[in-house]
Amino acid sequence: MGSVLLYLTPSTGDAGAIEIIIFRILQAVGSAFLMANGSAILADAFPPTELGRALGINMVMAMSGQFIGLLLGGILAVFDWRYVFLVNVPFGIIGTVWSVLKFKETSIRGTITKIDIWGNLLFVASITSLLIGVTYGLMPYQNDPMGWGNPWVIFAMILGTVLMPLFLWVETKVDAPMFKLELFQVKMFTFSNLAGLLNALGRGGMMFMLILLLQGIWLPLHGYSYESTPFWAGVYMIPLIIGMSIMAPISGILSDNYGPRWIATAGMVINTIGFLILASLPYDFNYLEFGLTLFLMGLGAGMFASPNSSSIMNSVSPQDRGIASGMMYTIINTAFTASMAIFFTIVIIGITDRFPEAITSSLTSIGAVKLAPLLSSIPPSGALFSALLGYNPVDSILSALPANVVAMIPASTKTILTGTTWFPHTLADAFMPSLRIAFYIGALFSALAAILSAMRGEKYIHGMEIKSEDPLKK
Repeated sequence: MGSVLLYLTPSTGDAGAIEIIIFRILQAVGSAFLMANGSAILADAFPPTELGRALGINMVMAMSGQFIGLLLGGILAVFDWRYVFLVNVPFGIIGTVWSVLKFKETSIRGTITKIDIWGNLLFVASITSLLIGVTYGLMPYQNDPMGWGNPWVIFAMILGTVLMPLFLWVETKVDAPMFKLELFQVKMFTFSNLAGLLNALGRGGMMFMLILLLQGIWLPLHGYSYESTPFWAGVYMIPLIIGMSIMAPISGILSDNYGPRWIATAGMVINTIGFLILASLPYDFNYLEFGLTLFLMGLGAGMFASPNSSSIMNSVSPQDRGIASGMMYTIINTAFTASMAIFFTIVIIGITDRFPEAITSSLTSIGAVKLAPLLSSIPPSGALFSALLGYNPVDSILSALPANVVAMIPASTKTILTGTTWFPHTLADAFMPSLRIAFYIGALFSALAAILSAMRGEKYIHGMEIKSEDPLKK
């Protein structure tokens, strides 16, 4: 329903944007139902000794769907952006009919089952307030390149921060909480979720930064038009998906036999190495090195995800699997959002400091130094978002200047500025130092996740601890 409404979005401009946001919320509600219940359904359907394999196969299906959706969406966007939202409609219809016909209720329900109204309201209010604060905090405000000084942003962040502890307090008082805090008394559950949190903090921002690197710098330098970069950026990220698809079922099977501890830990160590390799690459990298690094990180992510999820689901009672699954995905999605804010803040601060000098030097090299005071005063975040959306960033910069000023720019100079090489080289000088810092932070998050993963203990199934054979000793 949400996808169909997005396709039918009737308005344009600000009204259209608001409608898209509302329809995306509806779409997100449906996705949340699927995500929150998926792991619980598999945990109910498979014995603990096969859950890792089941979750791994489920991840392969999800990755395959992302790959198909990426290609179909990129092709359809060439004709009309609205068609992108229709890609998942037939799959949604088939999945709905299939689930109604084939699914059987196998879950063991708790003695108290009702909706935690106050908990849901407080959590939604807290997360929404924080998301609004983060969104506007990343946008320019008055003369500042970012909006963290905006009083409304400060208010939203404070409100969200205050409401979160209140939500946690309410969860200790209600009969059927959406967040069952006593589950954190289980060592396996706690350390697995903490490791997942840190993994998401590293990976969420990484994905966004790599897309910016590809669309804003590497792809234009290699002859791709800005309009085509959103599609090709997805294609060039495919090694990451392939690595995850290969390793997810393998790691799931290994975790079923040997426990999740060292397999998931090794995955985070591999991710740490991958971040360090990314930090060492130049902006005009050899794609073979870049693609192999993505594949390596995909392997690491696949090694971590299935064992970590199975350890969380196996650590709780059958009655708590639904709550545990919902908590797991809530923690991951919240960390992904926080990761975006952290990484993007680092990059914008760095670009703001270096972009004026970089653009002045670059304009001097083409004999257009007189334009430096004008172009360097434009917030660089606008140019970054333009590249991300598939627009020529220089066109966006020039559109912010008075028309009489743009008319005075010689045609030859304008051709150089709006080409596919001048802006990427200029941006790279300001972008890469901050990007490397972001990758180092991602490596730190992954290393901490590896430590917490190792601290979770050996294989554990609710009600008893099982000593599994250590594969490192075989």
